[in-house]
Amino acid sequence: MHLHIHVPAEAHPRRAEPPLDRQTTPDDGECVLCFAFTMTRRFGCDGTLRWVRRWRDVQRPRATALERQMERRGGYCDCEIFLNAWDLLPDVMVRDLAGDLDWPPVMPGCVGVEPRSSRPCALWESRHPD
Repeated sequence: MHLHIHVPAEAHPRRAEPPLDRQTTPDDGECVLCFAFTMTRRFGCDGTLRWVRRWRDVQRPRATALERQMERRGGYCDCEIFLNAWDLLPDVMVRDLAGDLDWPPVMPGCVGVEPRSSRPCALWESRHPD
């Protein structure tokens, strides 16, 4: 599988911080992984869990263990979440020219989560089952 998140060749270069506005605010009911994936595709990864933290600060400020949970699964930054910790369900993937499963060019919309939940939505499966 190939992950199509653009990360510049330099190891997590410092970029100007995107404005914390509607463009970087999760939608109501949007799960942490759908939000982090969208933001990482749009703004890149800075080597931290910036987008996970942004989601938590807006949606679930009391979910203080969220970052540690991502790190325990191998996600020490936003892009590593999708390289090491979580995958899209195979039903959501598409076949590449070689017939292998690949990430879709356009992500489906988040199927949402229950209020006060910091779990991913049903589009995602853990690479490390609990």
